[in-house]
Amino acid sequence: MAMFRHIPQPESLRREEPVRPELMSEVKLYRNSRERAKYDNMADVFALIQTIQCLEKAYIKDAVLAAEYTAHCSKLLVQFKAAFKQVQGEEFPDLESFMKQYRLDCPAAVERIKDGRPITIRDDKGNVSKSIAEIVSLFITIMDKLRLNIFAVDEIHPDLNELIATLNRMSTLPPDFQGRELVKKWLGKLESMRASEELSEDDGRQMVFDLEKAYNEFNRSLQH
Repeated sequence: MAMFRHIPQPESLRREEPVRPELMSEVKLYRNSRERAKYDNMADVFALIQTIQCLEKAYIKDAVLAAEYTAHCSKLLVQFKAAFKQVQGEEFPDLESFMKQYRLDCPAAVERIKDGRPITIRDDKGNVSKSIAEIVSLFITIMDKLRLNIFAVDEIHPDLNELIATLNRMSTLPPDFQGRELVKKWLGKLESMRASEELSEDDGRQMVFDLEKAYNEFNRSLQH
């Protein structure tokens, strides 16, 4: 290396470049809360498409049990439907336009989303798959409300009443399905209260526990 010792360095290497503050500042995609919500919603849709794609590939490779796949897929499809409504419009009129814009290559996810049901659920004119989607959505909605400390009877009762009605319509559930009884128990309690009353914090916590148990049992029943 001695032969290069006396070669002069360019001026740009010998002097220290001044720090430019504008290059160190954070670049924001949004200018206000409305734009921020828009990007958050698009991120949710993007993540759900990728997640459904990964789940489909895992099921194809036999890396996930049929019951687990059915439960997770049903939940993801419900979430996607709700999330896409937040971004659907002139910019993204359909799923294909969103995927083209962000160069998403997820054919398995597209097929599953268009089908509207897990691959393990038989096509019976949409009756069973529609009920499953509704039940999953209602379980999630009620438990989310309770976790947000929403304990008012008139906030919880309509969803819980719809949940038990949908469970009763689903003839494919096994006769010994205990989740129905847990939902009925809480529906009975709410019907004994006034609309303006609220569950106690302890009751709210116990209700989440019972509904989580019923929801998990429902997911396990889907394998039959």
